[in-house]
Amino acid sequence: VQLQASGGGLVQAGDSLRLSCAASGRTFSEYTIGWFRQAPGKEREFVAVIWRRGGNTYYADSVKGRFTITRDNAQHTVHLQMNNLKPEDTAVYYCAADRQIILKGIYRSDQYDYWGQGTLVTVSS
Repeated sequence: VQLQASGGGLVQAGDSLRLSCAASGRTFSEYTIGWFRQAPGKEREFVAVIWRRGGNTYYADSVKGRFTITRDNAQHTVHLQMNNLKPEDTAVYYCAADRQIILKGIYRSDQYDYWGQGTLVTVSS
């Protein structure tokens, strides 16, 4: 599967953005899709994930209540709605996919086989 992330931009604190991850391939619904982010000088960190098929969701504590991940299997797209953005949300955001990931691995970037190119989100204070 190939992934294309989009939707990043420059916003002010408190604003909202919606990131999209468009995927190719006919078996999109079989993939668990995660969002990770990497700020300058920091390691890549887990943000949110939506499970294959039915779509159970999990979030990092830092974004819980502000971010929402959804998927549209018919459109082969996953969205990350980000509300009440904070300067500490500034990072390059990546979407990732894996078909066989298990629950305990969803927070680890090395457990995902496929990655998009990243989209930059900058939140000014």
